[in-house]
Amino acid sequence: MASYLFLCLFLFFPHLYASSSSSGSHSCFHHEAASLIQFKNSFSITQTRDAALYCDHFAGLKSFPKTNSWKEGTDCCSWDGVTCDQLNAHVIALDLSCSWLYGNFPSNTTLFLLPHLQKLNLAYNDFNDSKIPSEFGQFTSLFYLNLSSTGFVGEVPSQVSHLSKLVSLDLSWNIPQRIDKHAVEGIVHNLTEVRHLFLDGINISSTNPLVFMNLSSSLRSLSLALCHLQGKFPKNIFDLPNLNFLNLGRNKNLNLDLLKFNRSSNLEHLDLSWMSFSTGLIDSVDNLQALKYLDLSNTFFQVFSVSITNLSSLEYLIIREASLFTGLPDLTGNLVSLKFLDLSYSSLSGLIPRSLGNLLQLTYLDLSINQLSGQIPRSLGNLLQLGIAENSLEGSIPDEVTAFPNLISLDLSDNLLNGSLPSWLYTAPSLKHISLSQNQFSGHIKEFQSKSLQSIRLENNKLQGPLPSSIFQLLNLTWLILSSNNLNGFLEFSMFSNLANLEHLDLSYNSLSLTSNTTSSVNHILPNLTDLLLSSCNLSEFPRFLKGHKSLVNLDLSYNRIEGKIPQWMQEVGNDSLWYLNLSHNSLTEIEHFPWKNIAFLDLSSNLIRGNLPIPASTIRIFLISNNSFNGEVSFLICNASSLRILDFSHNNLSGTIPQCFGNLSDNVEFLNLKKNKFYGTIPPTFAQGCQLSNFNLNGNLLEGPLTPSILNCKGLEVLDLGNNKINDTFPHWLGSLPQLQVLVLKSNHMRGSLCVNSSKSSPFFSKIQIFDLSSNYFSGPLPVRYINSFKAIINQEKIGSTISYMGVGVYVPVGSGFYTYSIGIVMKGQEIELVKIFTMWMIIDLSNNQFEGEIPEVIGKLNLLKGLNLSHNNLNGGIPTSIGNLTSLEWLDLSSNRLSGTIPNRLADLPFLSSLNVSENQLHGQIPQGKQFNTFGNDSYEGNKGLCGFPVSKGCNIIEPPPPNVLEKDGSKSNVAFGWKVVLIGYGYGVVFGMSVGYVVFQTDRFAYGEGLHWYLSAFIIVPIPLSFIAFRTICNGLIEGAIGVSADIQRRPKHEVSAGPCTICNLL
Repeated sequence: MASYLFLCLFLFFPHLYASSSSSGSHSCFHHEAASLIQFKNSFSITQTRDAALYCDHFAGLKSFPKTNSWKEGTDCCSWDGVTCDQLNAHVIALDLSCSWLYGNFPSNTTLFLLPHLQKLNLAYNDFNDSKIPSEFGQFTSLFYLNLSSTGFVGEVPSQVSHLSKLVSLDLSWNIPQRIDKHAVEGIVHNLTEVRHLFLDGINISSTNPLVFMNLSSSLRSLSLALCHLQGKFPKNIFDLPNLNFLNLGRNKNLNLDLLKFNRSSNLEHLDLSWMSFSTGLIDSVDNLQALKYLDLSNTFFQVFSVSITNLSSLEYLIIREASLFTGLPDLTGNLVSLKFLDLSYSSLSGLIPRSLGNLLQLTYLDLSINQLSGQIPRSLGNLLQLGIAENSLEGSIPDEVTAFPNLISLDLSDNLLNGSLPSWLYTAPSLKHISLSQNQFSGHIKEFQSKSLQSIRLENNKLQGPLPSSIFQLLNLTWLILSSNNLNGFLEFSMFSNLANLEHLDLSYNSLSLTSNTTSSVNHILPNLTDLLLSSCNLSEFPRFLKGHKSLVNLDLSYNRIEGKIPQWMQEVGNDSLWYLNLSHNSLTEIEHFPWKNIAFLDLSSNLIRGNLPIPASTIRIFLISNNSFNGEVSFLICNASSLRILDFSHNNLSGTIPQCFGNLSDNVEFLNLKKNKFYGTIPPTFAQGCQLSNFNLNGNLLEGPLTPSILNCKGLEVLDLGNNKINDTFPHWLGSLPQLQVLVLKSNHMRGSLCVNSSKSSPFFSKIQIFDLSSNYFSGPLPVRYINSFKAIINQEKIGSTISYMGVGVYVPVGSGFYTYSIGIVMKGQEIELVKIFTMWMIIDLSNNQFEGEIPEVIGKLNLLKGLNLSHNNLNGGIPTSIGNLTSLEWLDLSSNRLSGTIPNRLADLPFLSSLNVSENQLHGQIPQGKQFNTFGNDSYEGNKGLCGFPVSKGCNIIEPPPPNVLEKDGSKSNVAFGWKVVLIGYGYGVVFGMSVGYVVFQTDRFAYGEGLHWYLSAFIIVPIPLSFIAFRTICNGLIEGAIGVSADIQRRPKHEVSAGPCTICNLL
């Protein structure tokens, strides 16, 4: 990437490479030297990050304070950046680019007292949002003006268009800056000599792009990137004979009609990224035989055109975010000059072709963030920079010593790579940057032999063992990130004393133990450190080497064993620079105040801190103090934090009323959690019109009074938890109109009334609701059928549309994911559970412990994504709807303590995920469904239902109790079941035959001789036939009983006068 940006700067700003000074034979004029000294004194010298980034790293120019050489009494023609006319010693050129100048640019600056200036370059300084003075128009001799990246804002003065001698004008990358359309027209018409025009990043949306068709035919460079141009761009620009640089990129609303590129074109640099044009335009791109740079990123370019592979002079090809949705194309063709190839973010799939190894000039390859799979080819040996991050590559990295002999930068992070780290990684002489994070590498980190390494990123792997001692001798190392591995061993901070250039150190989440050697001075190690992340490193005290550290920006010491009060010296660390501080999950007990002036992220959660709550600086954005023992009232000064986005005071002992200004904070705050404190009074009555709240949690306080309808201003509200308070109100039906509401918890309050909707509006209520908890209130009336019908998210008619697993809010933080999950307390399977994360697929309805009455509506069976349903402890009657059998995602069902009757529907046994069932304390009867999930439920699921039988209750269903009588015909003259005494005679006949047979046997025995013959005779012929006829009759009756059971429910519904004794009544008498 660095070489690409270097090329851009070279092409965009060739003037930066001009000689900085020259000496003439005469000394400069005194008044000109005095003007320069006064100009110098208008600014301070401050090294900005932009100067270091663009000048030092990308452009290859050394940024330094050139004006430091400007001394009174010396010849100004010898000063850095000053060029004088060799004949008359007038100052004619001033190059102060990359000179660390900082401050407001005065409109009456003495710079304007140099009338002979022909060349002025102030690029890459910081003029602190000043406006460009109109006095620039006084430089009538100026032919070169560069004010790029100088921090100028506002309107570009029209006087710039009066500089008619200008050959090169660069006003780019001063955002936000605008040029009036008349000024643009003036530049086009008046600057007839202009050859290089750079206006990138300036808003010229009011200008018709067709105005550029009048540019001079001598134009060589035109750069209008990110200018908010709209409409059609003139095609004749491509016919300008001398044009070799054209950048129209990042103008989303700029169109280009179909054209055919001319073979005579001298165009070398073409950027059409983010534009709209016909794909047919690309088919003629091979006519641009001089083209060296082509950027087609984020266009409608979906098929890789063969014509691109015919560009034999092409050196830089960039097609990022192009949605190719294909395999990587064969790029061998005639791309013999290709050095730089970027196809990242382009939905490429399949394997990486070995043919890439045939591009012998290729030194930079970026295929990151695609869907590529397979292994890394062994044929990419000439590369200097290789990036294939965030794909699905597998296997190990080629381990041949000669695999990547010239590699400078390697990024294979976020893949599925495994095995040990390749041996050449430790010996490659040019390697500076290693990023192999988020893979599955294992084994030990071996000793590094190369001393050129500047950054090592191996986090989130399975590496183990101690840190190699050679790491502490890598003197050029600036980044060392080894977090989330299995590394172990003891480290002393003094071991890092040689790493004077180290800026970012992250050893978190290993099995390392870090200590300070109290016998040695470590106060001066790591002087350039800006980021120190030592979470879960077994620290028992604050690192002492931080004492007096002034430049620390990010500090994470969470999940350690640090105890007691935060020492005073620690509160002075990074007093002006500290932006991120995480001390959560320790055993801290006290902090007096938050002294950090620019703190944006502060996490002290899960400690033992007592006392009043200090308020951080107004720069705070994320403030987390949950799970401590803070007490007292919250100061209204917290409302001065106008940038606050996440505020979590939950699980403390804070009391008093909630500051009323919290309602005004809602136009910035997205996450407000005051759960489990002792706040009393009312909820803030006013929420700002532009309310940004997505999570509002006041659960577990002592709040009273009605809800405020102004919460409807919070259109993005996703979670509203007001449970466990003393809110006395009727149900706020108007909450149903919140379009994004997914979780509503009003449980354990004093709310009352019916949930029936009187409104005739047809708009759906709570269409995105997923968790609806109104338990433990005084709601009455029937269950809310209209609401149930509107729960589209649970009915699976409202697509959730998010790939995020948990509900939460994302914000930028320099450490970690920056995603803060919502939490909620629910009753799950009869147990009170705190969900520290709310899974996006949780669908729960809890209306228990109220006074609802009537039947459970059949419509409940439409909620097919429902996981938990609790209607217990109400006054519901009727049967359990069979439609509950449609709830195939249901995991727990609690209908206990109602007045439900009838049987348990057998369909409930088919619910595949049902793991908890409670229908106790009702009036259910009949056999409990058997098999599947029902075999896992215990007796307590059915207690208090005397009519239930079968497993697991002790009452068996094989004991037949008096069934309900059968139904007679209306006049009662005939039974519905045929019956007669013939059956008795049949039984008796069988008995006679059986008796005679037994008698015959008896006569043949000795029993007859002993006087017992008469007894057996009577038994055989008289007594035996009677019970056999009874058995036959009883068997037939039993068959009739089983037939009658099928209509028992109908019998129960008949009036009493229609029910009479049937044959089974006689059976039972027998």
